[in-house]
This record gives sequence, structure tokens and C-alpha cells, in this order.
Amino acid sequence: MDALEIYVAMARYNRWMNAKLCSGASRLDDAARKLDRGAFFGSIHRTFNHVLLADRIWVGRFGEGGLAAELGSRWLIDRVIGLDMALHDDWEALKAERAALDDALVDWTRSLDAAALDAQLRYSRLDGEPVEKPFRFALTHFFNHQTHHRGQITTLLRQAGIDPGVTDLIALPADA
Repeated sequence: MDALEIYVAMARYNRWMNAKLCSGASRLDDAARKLDRGAFFGSIHRTFNHVLLADRIWVGRFGEGGLAAELGSRWLIDRVIGLDMALHDDWEALKAERAALDDALVDWTRSLDAAALDAQLRYSRLDGEPVEKPFRFALTHFFNHQTHHRGQITTLLRQAGIDPGVTDLIALPADA
């Protein structure tokens, strides 16, 4: 499996896991999803929101570098006021946007080529500091960030009595 195939697999894995965890979280009522359970972002809802926000920030950065034009401007955020900024208070809206972005990310990773992976990504951090990183490193971080926070969501769901099932990448179904 080459690097391009790995990124497609990571996008598919993220879509699959996000759908699984959203399905589990949908079994809870809104109050249970929004209950502060002591996690970094407090609740299940706020942790899902953070991952979506961070994904949209990174997609914007990828677009600034000319590496995500295919994703379009739909995902851009005009002004980020913090990494806990609420995008959606409504669970169904958050879940729908998550699914739509995940589908777009799978399609986008399928469009990447070796030249894109070898490019340098230049962007500004939220504090305005300019950064330059290899695109493949930033893309790896992008997918790893989701995995990190989904681990937190998995724990929060388990604490709420919801078993999300197998979460291992190796269990990714061929048709996911």
C-alpha cells in the first residue's frame, strides 16, 4: 500500500468511525450528549463539535496552500474564536455536517497525487504565526487528531452505557 492509498484508507476509516460513534451518541438524549463528563471538551457533543471545527480549520489551511480546492469553500470558517467554538448546538445538524465532510474528504483524498503529498504547506496558526510543514505531515496530523478525540468520545460513550463496538483500523470494512 503506497502513501496515497494510506490517506484514502484513513479518510474511509474516519468516515466509518465517525458514523459509528455518531450512531452510538444518537442513542442518548440531548442532555446526556451535552452532559459535562470531565473530558477535555467536557461533553460528547462538544468533543464531536471540536473535531468538526478542527477539520474545517485544516481544510481551510489545505485550501490556502492550493491543496484542497476540490473541497470548495463550503467548509471555510470566517472567524475562529477558539477551539471550543460551537458550530452546531443541534445534534442532527452537527451529525449531518460531519457525514457530509467525511464524504467530501474521502473523495478529496482519492484526488491527491504524489506531487501534492510532496508539497510544502504554508498557513497561519490561529494566533497569526506563519507555519510551513510538509503537506504529508500535516495531513497525517489531520487524521491522527480525529483518531485522538474519537478515543475520548469512545470512553465517554462507554461511561454513558453505549458500547461503540470495534474501533480498530484493521477492522475497516472493504465497503466502508
